[in-house]
Amino acid sequence: MTRYFSCESKSQTLVASLLVFASLCTVPAGAREPQAATETPAPLPTVPQPAKTGPLAKGTIVSEIDKSCWYVFQDKDNNFWFGSDGQGVCRYDGKTITRFTTNDGLSHDQVRGIQQHAPTGDILITTNAGVSKFDGRRFVTLPITEMKPPQSAAPPNEGLDEGWVLNADDLWMTGSGGPRRYDGKTLYQLKFPESPLAEELSARYGRDAKNWSAYDVWTVYKDSKGHMWFGSAVFGISRFDGKHIDWMFESHLTEFDNGAWFGFRAIIEDRNGDYWFNSTQYRYKVEPHGAPGQEAGKLKYTREEGMDWSAVDTTDKFFHFQSVTQDSKGDLWMAPYAGGIWRHDGKKGTHYPMTHGDAQAPNNQITMFSIYKDNQGGLWVGTHEHGAYKFNGTAFERFKPK
Repeated sequence: MTRYFSCESKSQTLVASLLVFASLCTVPAGAREPQAATETPAPLPTVPQPAKTGPLAKGTIVSEIDKSCWYVFQDKDNNFWFGSDGQGVCRYDGKTITRFTTNDGLSHDQVRGIQQHAPTGDILITTNAGVSKFDGRRFVTLPITEMKPPQSAAPPNEGLDEGWVLNADDLWMTGSGGPRRYDGKTLYQLKFPESPLAEELSARYGRDAKNWSAYDVWTVYKDSKGHMWFGSAVFGISRFDGKHIDWMFESHLTEFDNGAWFGFRAIIEDRNGDYWFNSTQYRYKVEPHGAPGQEAGKLKYTREEGMDWSAVDTTDKFFHFQSVTQDSKGDLWMAPYAGGIWRHDGKKGTHYPMTHGDAQAPNNQITMFSIYKDNQGGLWVGTHEHGAYKFNGTAFERFKPK
């Protein structure tokens, strides 16, 4: 049965392993900062800074990538990039692994995202102290152009300005108080207009701390229409269609029964055009802006049952995932913090364990941070402390360069 919603619902009971997850990596209700296990990029400076041009980036040849491999990315030349939580970034060209750090001009050694700007081929690396552009020879820390919040208009969000535009080749990134957009020349720090959910959620969770905003963007996603979606720290999920910004919030997407807080970390559109946000409990059919009955500034959507567990040997009702990707067949691959990878083929779920050492030993679960599909359709998992894993067709195995 389909149910219609415009705001929130209660989360069901979580299994014991996810309660352990919550205690390790989520934010208790009312807390001011995300904890280290799944921390998001630190806010960048609010005042535009001049570009910092570093020396030629020679890098250091190493024999393996770092254990804290949070991110995997493949560029258009098929080089692999591995972003770590403290040891910079490694590039693997199929023969040699080269590590780049602040000694080579990288803005910080804690990496929080890797992308490539298609027209220029430049690699952009988001770190905890800025965004570094690598042109193949050197790293440059990009200056930030701070934009003002768009002016309120009637109806809400009509005539957005202040850097809010959709260009096909632009890169979008996480940011403080709003997303960042890079057009090949300028890195813009955008600001959201006030969410129509702000008053309600501010009263419930508290709002802007000194170094952390409820509007901080923890994830960005481009859908099949080219619209941008943003998962915020507190105020929910928003969609920018080029002209309007609309919001939604449901507590079950982020809240655990023990009071811990997950945040809005993962967004994806499936083969049917439905959306999944953080959880396998429900999927969402989201209407375009201006649909009949839409409330001002809020997404109109229907909520339906999510993953079918009837064919899976498990008592789990659902789980939260913090990263998700789609394979070449359209199947969704979901990475929770721990407990293994799950694939959803549109009908049922399939489980792929992620463990290390003795399978019978306690605490042998590999904690995961991201899942990624490469240019050839290969699937990779970034982990907190066990390096990168790649799917071999039947299981995920530790990546070992040749």
